[in-house]
Amino acid sequence: MTKVLLSRLIGPFSVPCLLLGLVFFAVSLTPSLIPRGPETQGVLGGLVTALGYLAGRIVALLWRAADLPELSGRPARIATWLASAIVVVLFAWVLGSSLTWQNDLRQKMGMEPADTLNLARILIVAVGVFAAAFFLGRLVASLFRLIRAWFYRVMPPRRANVLGVVTIVVLLFIFTRDGLLDRVVLALDESYEAAQALFDEAPPTPDDPMKVGSSASLIDWAAIGTPGRDFITSGPDAEAISAFTGREALDPIRVYVGRANGETPRERAELALAELLRLGAFEREVLIVASPTGTGWMDPGSHDPVEYMHDGDIATVAAQYSYLQSPLALILETETGLEQATALQEVVHGHWQTLPPDDRPRLYVHGLSLGAWSSMYATNLFRLLGDPIDGAFWAGPPFPSAFWNHVQHQRNPGSPWVLPEIGDGSLVRYASHTTDASEAAADWGGMRIVFLQYSSDPIVFYEPASLWRAPRWMREAPAADMSDHFVFVPIVTQFQLALDMALSFGSPPGHGHAYYAPDYIGPWVQVTDPAGWTRADTDRLIAHCDNGFQAGCSNGLH
Repeated sequence: MTKVLLSRLIGPFSVPCLLLGLVFFAVSLTPSLIPRGPETQGVLGGLVTALGYLAGRIVALLWRAADLPELSGRPARIATWLASAIVVVLFAWVLGSSLTWQNDLRQKMGMEPADTLNLARILIVAVGVFAAAFFLGRLVASLFRLIRAWFYRVMPPRRANVLGVVTIVVLLFIFTRDGLLDRVVLALDESYEAAQALFDEAPPTPDDPMKVGSSASLIDWAAIGTPGRDFITSGPDAEAISAFTGREALDPIRVYVGRANGETPRERAELALAELLRLGAFEREVLIVASPTGTGWMDPGSHDPVEYMHDGDIATVAAQYSYLQSPLALILETETGLEQATALQEVVHGHWQTLPPDDRPRLYVHGLSLGAWSSMYATNLFRLLGDPIDGAFWAGPPFPSAFWNHVQHQRNPGSPWVLPEIGDGSLVRYASHTTDASEAAADWGGMRIVFLQYSSDPIVFYEPASLWRAPRWMREAPAADMSDHFVFVPIVTQFQLALDMALSFGSPPGHGHAYYAPDYIGPWVQVTDPAGWTRADTDRLIAHCDNGFQAGCSNGLH
């Protein structure tokens, strides 16, 4: 009786399909962009094993539907044993090399090597993940058979099969997109709103009337949220800047509007402009319109250095659009970020262009990660043709960014995909952990655009097409912090890179998606061209950052 129940629960099980899944598992042990620990490797291995099994079942169904010949009896058993032997040999080879590959990648990123592969932990996690995926697939298959049986009563079998599949796809889409997913987004937004200590839990308002959120401010301090309040109250003041430069300095202006400060993106943008005007931001030498990351976080490693460079004669403005961590906001709240960045740029640039060209600040746009994506989207070159901004600095641009993709595809022949050269470098340059965009064939033109991107950053270099073809960078010589042992396999590589995206935020500084202060400094110099600034000044500021000014060298999850 128990055997019958177990058989019904598990259903028909295909050994050849499992062998294909195990091939996927073996290949998943090869390196990708980010080193993996045993638990994450187990999750990846279990998932790709399930996907390999599913791919085998789909191929088998198509094979039978096409009425192609099938092996049976002794030939089938011989083929299964032969395939099993091949899988065992493949596993033995990969297991013998996997730890070496992972440690080689760790060494390139300055990480401590792992002592052992921890195969037992990998297998335990992988079996659990595979079992969960397998039984989820069984539930979906059972639902399909139930719906198909109902259709059999009213239509021919072939039509019932097709409509059964269509119905399952529609139900899954509705359940995930318009049901469960919406509830998850709402719950996450509410939880992060609470975590940002809005309203009743906010700390006391600033005493300085020149600070956003003070009693003289137009922006409600309690509604700004923790990321915005941290941005407003941190950073160097005039005294700290003067101590570093030896020159007189001003207190930098920082304006931040929280998501709860306005009902719509336009309302928040108008509020930001009103506060800029109140504080005299348009009388400064430099004005930066910045887009925050998913939670609203503003990286101090980016904003602190540029305020030192310009003796505090600078204003920065930003508006929050989400409470979600960036990976979730990337998937769930893309449009919200694009709308907020567009509204803020339109409002600020609209006022800026009404001012006399010789009596207004130099205007720049900036963003990190999702902030870079939304900032690029908002930087409408057609709107700027009549009165262009002075430049843009975008760090860690996510792979879907249309403008970044367009620029990448204009690279000069022979230049690498991870660090391309664009034309003569007079308009667009690239920086990384090893170069600061200071070198190019030509001098800068009237507008300066710099992309900062690490070669090991999967947020930047993930490619959806890796489901069936190798990414461009995998077809080129690996960069300094890339593995020399990339292996492309359809489906598996896609999920390796997807897991890399989740792991990239915890990478060592200068790798993955962990952008940090010293690598911002050179690009900011190139984009904003501080008066009288020298290479020695850059080196001194980098050393100052390395000593830990403000929070500039820290890496927070965003």
